[in-house]
Amino acid sequence: MPTASRILVVQVAGLGFDTAAKLPQGELQFAPVKTVFPALTCPFQASFRTAAPPATHGMIANGLYGRDLRKVMFWEQSSGLVQGERIWDQYRQMDKRVGMLFWQQSLGETVDVVLSPAPIHLHSGGMVQDCYCQPAWLYGKLKKQIGRPFKLRHYWGPLASAKAGDWIADATCRVLTDERLALDLCFTYLPTLDYAFQRHGPDAVKSQAASACLTSQLARLLQAAENAGWDLLVVGDYAIGPAADGGAIFPNRLLAKEGLLETRNVKGKRYPDLHASRAFAMVDHEIAHVYASDVDAATRAETLFAAVPGVADVLTTARHDEFGVAHANTGELILIGEPGCWFAYPWWT
Repeated sequence: MPTASRILVVQVAGLGFDTAAKLPQGELQFAPVKTVFPALTCPFQASFRTAAPPATHGMIANGLYGRDLRKVMFWEQSSGLVQGERIWDQYRQMDKRVGMLFWQQSLGETVDVVLSPAPIHLHSGGMVQDCYCQPAWLYGKLKKQIGRPFKLRHYWGPLASAKAGDWIADATCRVLTDERLALDLCFTYLPTLDYAFQRHGPDAVKSQAASACLTSQLARLLQAAENAGWDLLVVGDYAIGPAADGGAIFPNRLLAKEGLLETRNVKGKRYPDLHASRAFAMVDHEIAHVYASDVDAATRAETLFAAVPGVADVLTTARHDEFGVAHANTGELILIGEPGCWFAYPWWT
């Protein structure tokens, strides 16, 4: 076997230490680490590849609010959204090659190989499933080798399943050994636990089945890495806990009742008017960024949410440095939910 001098980084969504400790250990030895705040996919991945907090790279959630556009955008994929140097910049200057598979904000990234879901949304409705790749021939070759295309519905939404992780694991194994790619460092992503744990809770029988699928995928990656002379690093971004009954909190409903969030009535339906609103909440699991147009609105929102059951903390701008999120993209307030509680976006009743 060749001496391992290359590194495969496998990021597993929803892999907390308690879950990792229950997986068959084998050659993988897990240890607890402190994650970034907020512990969400995009902030974590951005922090991993910049070795910096959200205060530096700007990915303060899975979504961003464009203050100039007054528009919320989630899951945008341009690498330009992640500010700062990359941990591989000097590595590539030494003629080393880097690949990034299925990581967020990877389009246009300063790497040699990219593979990412990139569906085409048609103006007339519907969607063309596709993957963006560099080099341009990569996705076509992988479809032939694996025997099927990558299906977005297995990765995202109500039909998401371990099938997405299976495809990504199979693709990663082939990328590691492709002589045309000749990578030295590769990042890949397994979403296998994420939707199962969110649907059923981490201790449910169906979640245990997802853990078994993950174990199989990691075993395949470990074997392929060993055969090709790669070291393997497995890392989790966040843990998923059980949800409490009635744990949903609706900050935008509360802001509307307070007169801070404005809506428009269009054909009997309420749409948010972020141009006229003085405050609104961009929610993301157990945190929410509250954007306020003025000091009075921020103060009123702070007082409002400090009294809401299920809200563990309200971070004002004075505390953003403490949590590593002092960035222009950050809301004037950040709400943190109690264990078992989460923030939901509806502004309608």
